[in-house]
Amino acid sequence: MSSKEIINETIRFVKETLKNAEGGHDWFHIERVYKSSLLIAKTEPVDSFIVALGALLHDIADSKFNNGDETIGPKIAREFLFKMNVDSTVIEHVIHIIENISFKSSLTNEKQFKSAELDVIQDADRLDAIGAIGIARTFNYGGFKNRVIYDPEITPNLNMTKAEYKASTAPTINHFYEKLLLLKDKMNTKTGKQLAEERHSFMELFLKQFYAEWDGKL
Repeated sequence: MSSKEIINETIRFVKETLKNAEGGHDWFHIERVYKSSLLIAKTEPVDSFIVALGALLHDIADSKFNNGDETIGPKIAREFLFKMNVDSTVIEHVIHIIENISFKSSLTNEKQFKSAELDVIQDADRLDAIGAIGIARTFNYGGFKNRVIYDPEITPNLNMTKAEYKASTAPTINHFYEKLLLLKDKMNTKTGKQLAEERHSFMELFLKQFYAEWDGKL
């Protein structure tokens, strides 16, 4: 089976697996990250096959929809790639990407896996968490978890551990300060940093408008 055939089969598999997923972590999220990854990869010295597979499988079973279990996604991805007869070194690289791509992984002192392919996919995934799409996804997830939109008396926690981050039930607006506004400065690639600038500015403008409306000034 050629690389192109494996990628097409992976797309089919991911679409089917995530057909009933929450709106911010569904196939359309995967597709956006996939396309952004391919765009960023054009300017980086990476293996495009690994980038494609990593992007397509990075959220195949997000831990927050599986009782916090971070092993399910890598397990599903490994079994699928094995069935596709993908080379074992490629499989291991993709699994390491899935295990290390999330923002919460940066909140631990554990030794992190590094690769140029992970840098590309991580940037693409973080780009989808900011800007207009990021705002939409954040409020969609907040509604999914039945969280309040904003509570002035609950201040953002800017020093969360990984465990605290996973257990957080804070208002949706707090998530901007606890994650989204931090992502611009965590981009790995030149292209990722450039694309993040405008999306970051858009979020700042949104928050300014939000607070003005909340306070009845607009």
